[in-house]
Amino acid sequence: MPKLRNILLTGGAGYIGSHVALSLIDKGHKVTIIDSLVTGNKKIIPKKANFVQSDIANIETLESLILNNKFDALMHFAAFVKVEESIDKSNKYFDNNVRKSKILFDTCVKNKLNNIIFSSTAAVYGNKSKFPIVEDTVLSPLNPYSRSKLLAEEYLEKLSKENKANYIILRYFNVAGADPLLRSGLIAENPTHLIKVASEVVVKKRDYIEIFGNDYPTPDGTAVRDYISVSDLADVHVLSLDYLLDNNKSLIMNCGYGYGYSVKEILNKINLIIDNPLNIKIGKRRKGDAISLIADIQKIKKILKWEPKHNKLDDILKTAIKWEKKILHE
Repeated sequence: MPKLRNILLTGGAGYIGSHVALSLIDKGHKVTIIDSLVTGNKKIIPKKANFVQSDIANIETLESLILNNKFDALMHFAAFVKVEESIDKSNKYFDNNVRKSKILFDTCVKNKLNNIIFSSTAAVYGNKSKFPIVEDTVLSPLNPYSRSKLLAEEYLEKLSKENKANYIILRYFNVAGADPLLRSGLIAENPTHLIKVASEVVVKKRDYIEIFGNDYPTPDGTAVRDYISVSDLADVHVLSLDYLLDNNKSLIMNCGYGYGYSVKEILNKINLIIDNPLNIKIGKRRKGDAISLIADIQKIKKILKWEPKHNKLDDILKTAIKWEKKILHE
C-alpha cells in the first residue's frame, strides 16, 4: 500500500498546481496550499485541501506552517509565466520567480523541509536544432521568464550540493487540457496559451485567433510544440514525489510526450471537432518564442515507470473546450 504524504504546495490556485493538488488528494495524500491569489483563482482550489492565502516569501507564515505540520515535501508552482510580459517586465519576473523562490527554499531548508519538487520549463533550452531535447542539452533561455526559471533551478542545485536539499526539477513542455471531471482548468486574464485562446474563440469569448508567425523553418511555417495533458503531468508529480522520498536522489526530468504539433496542426484539429471553423489571422512572430520544442522522455519513463493515460490530442482539446464552456456560464 502506498505511503500517504503531507505536502506543502505553492500556487495551488493556479492551473498546474490545482491539478497536482487534485491528483494528490485523489490518491489520499494531505495537501496544504499557499497562494497569494495574485494570478490564481480560489474556485479551482480543491475543497479537501487546506488553504492559506499568503505570499510565498512571507517567512513568518511559512515557518508557522512548517513548524505546525509535518510536511514530507514542498511542491513549488507559484510563478509568473508569460513570456512576452517577461520581456517588458523582467524585474517583476526576477523578483517573483527567483528572489521569492530563494526565500521559500531557504526557509524550508532552515526548518528541515528539504525535499523539493520544482515546476520548471522546457523554455530553458531555447532554440535547438536537434530533437528530441535531452535533459543535459546546453541551456540557452531566450527570455526573462525562462531565465528566471533557470536561476531558480541553479539555486536548488546549489542547495543540493551543500547537502541541504533533495530535489526533482520537472521541465514542462506545453501543458494543455483540463481535468476530465472539469474540477479545474486554465483560468487566465489575457491568456497567451494557444489552446486556451482557441477555446475562447470556440465559445465566442473572442472573435479570432492569431498565429504568431508563419515563416518559421518548420514543415508548415508555424512553431512546433510538444503538448502534454495537465492530468498526465499531475500524475508525473505524484510519481516524482514517491521517487524523491524513497530514494533521496536529486533529478532533472523532461515532461512531454516526445512528439510535437505545429500551431496550424492544432488549429486544424480543433476545426475537426467543432461546428463552425475558427476565424484565424496571421500575425508577426512574438519576441522570445522558440521555433520548436520536443521532449526526450526516455529518462522519465525509465526512472518513474510513467506511461501517459491522457495523450490523445482530441481528448486534450475536448477537455479544454468543455472547461471553457463551463466557466463561461459561471
